Amino acid sequence: MMTFALSKGRIFEEALPLLKSVGVTPLESPDSSRKLILATNRADLRLLIVRASDVPTYVQYGAAELGIAGADVLAEQGAEGLVLPVDLGIGKCRMSVAVPNDLDYERLIHRGARIRVATKYVKTARAHFAEKGVHVDLIKLYGSMELAPLVGLADVIVDLVSTGGTLKANGLKEVEKISEISARLIVNQAALKTRPQMLKPLMETFARAARERAA
Repeated sequence: MMTFALSKGRIFEEALPLLKSVGVTPLESPDSSRKLILATNRADLRLLIVRASDVPTYVQYGAAELGIAGADVLAEQGAEGLVLPVDLGIGKCRMSVAVPNDLDYERLIHRGARIRVATKYVKTARAHFAEKGVHVDLIKLYGSMELAPLVGLADVIVDLVSTGGTLKANGLKEVEKISEISARLIVNQAALKTRPQMLKPLMETFARAARERAA
């Protein structure tokens, strides 16, 4: 039995066609089922439904042989014990810096003062501003990032941006792109060594499906 870790939401929805193309169909939807382990049409493969930030952990520690995780999560948590064979080209967005519409960002970062940055992605934000030589105080939040500058908690935010609609609706603007983000297939390194006959064909099929999707 192989276990495939996935999160609900956008990545799951965009992963469904890829799963179907490699011959995997969940027998229930995570949106309509309370089950956290879903059977599939393949007797040798089941889906494990967990939080997006927990997917790499389940795969790293061998509770799942493989999964799908965003590059944002992998950048924060690291990829020790993981093989990242395929960029699936789903869950696309970007990691960006955003500020209130009336803030002069360039002037702010060049005047030498410390700035307060609200973000869920502390490691990514720290590395970005360190590379720019900007001193920051990092404030970790887990949601509603756009509120932080509006109520004076932070000067800027670092967050995922897709269309930019939420920023605009809350009086914020995107001022700097840190990186492009997409989801990757991740595989437990030890499992790949001990069960290559099961995992390698699946990895190759995912890679082919991702290429066809991108074509």
